Amino acid sequence: NRKGDIYMPETRVHGYVRVSSKEQNEARQIAAIKEFGVSDRDIYIDKISGKDFDRPEYNRLLNVIRQGDLIVILSLDRLGRNYTEVQKQWRYIVNELGADIKVLDIPLLDTRTAAGDLDTRFISDLVLQILSYVSQKERENIRERQAQGIARAKAQGKNMGRPKIEYPSNWDEIYTLWDRQEITAKEAMEQTGLKRNTFYKLARNRREATSGFSIPKKKRMDEK
Repeated sequence: NRKGDIYMPETRVHGYVRVSSKEQNEARQIAAIKEFGVSDRDIYIDKISGKDFDRPEYNRLLNVIRQGDLIVILSLDRLGRNYTEVQKQWRYIVNELGADIKVLDIPLLDTRTAAGDLDTRFISDLVLQILSYVSQKERENIRERQAQGIARAKAQGKNMGRPKIEYPSNWDEIYTLWDRQEITAKEAMEQTGLKRNTFYKLARNRREATSGFSIPKKKRMDEK
């Protein structure tokens, strides 16, 4: 174990990693935290939005923290993107649990070095507030840009949902034969070139359109 920038031998060190979705890659965060000296077993990973702290791995981390421990994160926005909650959680960990936090990409955000120096603590708290604010504003700006993009697309007549299913050119003829049970569903699918789910969805839509009310799902004898 190293002294100074890393940690003292008696300190238990935990790493926390967060990405906003399962599709995002957490490798860069893990690599940075492991380089600091945190073992794989002590790294907690959440794949969830940073809007609040209702996260399974984060809550598991809080349950194992004891006084004198250190939590390492790569950047403050990985802790969260809610201005008020980030500061609340930060102070809970430091003041209530008696643990320390180090943000790797912002050296000033290290509660171990800020503990005994009033000026350093003041600057650290100020940086924490500014970066918490920036993180939330970035999240709000992303959501605003997404909403604006969707609004522009709708104004231009673009469909933001799934593409509308087109009826095959021979649909009326084949559907009528199938509805009269003159051909099986399998034969109807082969002749229309439709997959099973699509065929029954179009058939259901057709029945509802002609009957004027919603029809409950009901299997025919040839629906196997």
